[in-house]
Amino acid sequence: MEQLLGRFADPDADLPSLLALLIDQIRPADPHDFGSARRHLQALCYLLRSHPERRSALRGALARLARTHRQTDLYTHTGILPNTGFVSEAFRRIGHKLLPDVLDRGLLRTVLRATFDRPSDRHWVVGVGEDTWLQLIDALRFDEAPASDTLPPSLTELLRSLRVLSYWIATCGMEPELMRLEPSLETHESPFVAQNRELMAYIEAYPGNWRQPVTCESDDRHLRVLFSQCQDVIERVRKNAARNGTSIRLTYHLQRLRQLLRRSEQLLDILSPLQADPGGATAGPPIVSLFTQLVRDECLRNNLVKHWRQNTELIALRVTDNASHHGDHYITESAQEYRSMARSAMIGGLVIAGMACLKILLANTHMPPLTGALTYCLNYGLGFCLIHILHGTVATKQPAMTANTIAASISEAGGKLRDIEALADLIVRTCRSQIVAILGNVCIAVPLAALIALAILGISGESFASAEKSRHLLAEQSLVHSGAVFYAAIAGVCLFISGLISGYYDNYAAYNRIPERILQLGWPRRLFGEERMRRVAAYVGDNLGALAGNLWFGFLLGGTTLFGQLVGLPIDIRHVAFSSAFVGIAFVGLDFTPDPWLFAWAVLGVAVIGVMNLAVSFALALDVALRSRQVAESQWKILARAVLAHLRRRPRDFFLPPKVTD
Repeated sequence: MEQLLGRFADPDADLPSLLALLIDQIRPADPHDFGSARRHLQALCYLLRSHPERRSALRGALARLARTHRQTDLYTHTGILPNTGFVSEAFRRIGHKLLPDVLDRGLLRTVLRATFDRPSDRHWVVGVGEDTWLQLIDALRFDEAPASDTLPPSLTELLRSLRVLSYWIATCGMEPELMRLEPSLETHESPFVAQNRELMAYIEAYPGNWRQPVTCESDDRHLRVLFSQCQDVIERVRKNAARNGTSIRLTYHLQRLRQLLRRSEQLLDILSPLQADPGGATAGPPIVSLFTQLVRDECLRNNLVKHWRQNTELIALRVTDNASHHGDHYITESAQEYRSMARSAMIGGLVIAGMACLKILLANTHMPPLTGALTYCLNYGLGFCLIHILHGTVATKQPAMTANTIAASISEAGGKLRDIEALADLIVRTCRSQIVAILGNVCIAVPLAALIALAILGISGESFASAEKSRHLLAEQSLVHSGAVFYAAIAGVCLFISGLISGYYDNYAAYNRIPERILQLGWPRRLFGEERMRRVAAYVGDNLGALAGNLWFGFLLGGTTLFGQLVGLPIDIRHVAFSSAFVGIAFVGLDFTPDPWLFAWAVLGVAVIGVMNLAVSFALALDVALRSRQVAESQWKILARAVLAHLRRRPRDFFLPPKVTD
């Protein structure tokens, strides 16, 4: 490392290459080995303190790099989303992963990218801690360099970057979408415009204030206030969007605005202390903070997962928030609500029995695969919609809703578990509600499907399902004779997706003001009357998400098997309510004397299918809900222990409602 430092003194040396070699000496073999990286940096600090000529050579090389390379692109582009939009940026990242872009060697951003050329570098650069990088700045002794009476070129680049950022903030802050959600931007002076005017004055005055004490006229306090007001507007827009619906475009736009404001504040954090203290002692922490962020952002510049998570947070929050509102209806508390849930589940079981019998009739027609799949999709989808219209309940639809309700409860406590007992009680009530819903579905679907099969046998004299078909139905639900558990997990994924679709369409109805637009139609009002159309519009606004989610859930279930056939994979679905109905039909088809072992395995398979349906959909929905609300997953370990303790103390609460006391 000492010999490498000596090469920086050569005026003809390739400084970017030497800097990359120096970072290679510091970089640990394991990017998460922060201790080794810290020791390497401390060794470099020791060499710089011990050898003034090496220190001077490296310090001069860094100054030449800053003087000969354009810096504006680094401060205004790295870590800041472009103005092209979410989809365009996603495709750009994919394209640059497959085919790297051409680098401009005259940019400081290119030097940074070539120096920290591994995506994993972000781990150790951040992991060594800011104190270690501050030690390196201290070891370089920038105060030894002769003081300049004129503004250094690096600070001129910072001011130029601030000017660009300020114009972008003013432009983004007056987007029509923001003005629609925040009318005060039109009726009052926009802070996004005001900061531009104030910042231009600050930039013009800064060279004249160089090496002068900071006064009320030259400080940046008013700018900070304006930036804070801009952040307040963004937060109000987010809240309005969470209430009235949002879009990917809006969330992308807000994310970009936050990044622009944050970067402007970071540059001010560096410029302000350097104005009166050119030696830079007080500017060290903000310089290190900006440096580590720039390295991290450059390492993640083509990361698609980070881009997706950044810009779908508000959409996910809105979708899961809609689901959590509906989830309240799926969690019972009193004995009366418990009985109401049981009745609702029985209605669902009644319709599911009919859907199961209709599916077998459709299968007997031997339709072509595509026609058959579309017919099954309509059978499932319209049947689930009918259950919703009749105020029935499908038990497996509950987890995607109730998981969001639980996550919302934690979010209201700021991501911390303030009332563990209350949350544990909420989970207990959720378990109790889902158990009674499953029992309501199954206890009606099984005997009713068997009665329908028996009635058809009595009327036509032929079995609704032949003995061979009945044995096949039992084998399909069996725990050991088929991939029922795996297929049940696939159905759980479909349940989770349908929950997201439900929330999406609720968001779509609110964001696009669908009920109000329905009322704008003239001919339906004249045909059906004003009052009836108001009821229709209100129903669509309240139920569009549920109806769309149920219809799409049907298409997901009906289309999965066809998809498996098309791609040549053994993919199918198992849904607990339908599986239980098929067991009832098969029991009648085998003249009430099925093979005991096959029947027992089928019954056990139905139970496991129910558990998998619920567990997979609940886990996926809970994960999205937690991420969208930024709730720490570690909190769930505490909550899990509280739930287990409740199970040991009062196991009855998980199955039956509390007893009514006088």
